[in-house]
Amino acid sequence: MKARLMPFEVAPGALKPMVELEKILKNSGLEHSLIELVKTRASQINGCAFCIHMHTKDARAAGETEERLYLLDAWRESPLYNDRERAALAWTEALTLVAETHAPDADYEELTRHFTPAEQVNLTLLIGAINTWNRLAIGFRSIHPVGASRAAA
Repeated sequence: MKARLMPFEVAPGALKPMVELEKILKNSGLEHSLIELVKTRASQINGCAFCIHMHTKDARAAGETEERLYLLDAWRESPLYNDRERAALAWTEALTLVAETHAPDADYEELTRHFTPAEQVNLTLLIGAINTWNRLAIGFRSIHPVGASRAAA
């Protein structure tokens, strides 16, 4: 696989607002672990290897367990996620697949049980942002870093 182009090199000004949004969301009050779970789950749905690599690495560095990361794509069948995380993951799936789901009322109602109105907006912006990053990475074929053992093979 070969990268098509490097977005930050050819359009840094266009990406600056996205970077600023990331800084705002990081300091929005949403838990860091939740942010990384949401980013990883959306990236799994979209099939974005670059972002899955980045956000699982970031999650592990912040203390997330391997077990929770391994089971993330089957979160509905695992007791490892709390109710707030489940509401966020359901909302992530609903919005990432919005053309199919149309953001069901049941998912929104569960979201409102666990998130304040401001957190709902911040979470929704987070989901929109990671979906945009996924589209940039997939569309331009961004390559995730290759481990030293694989690079030598």
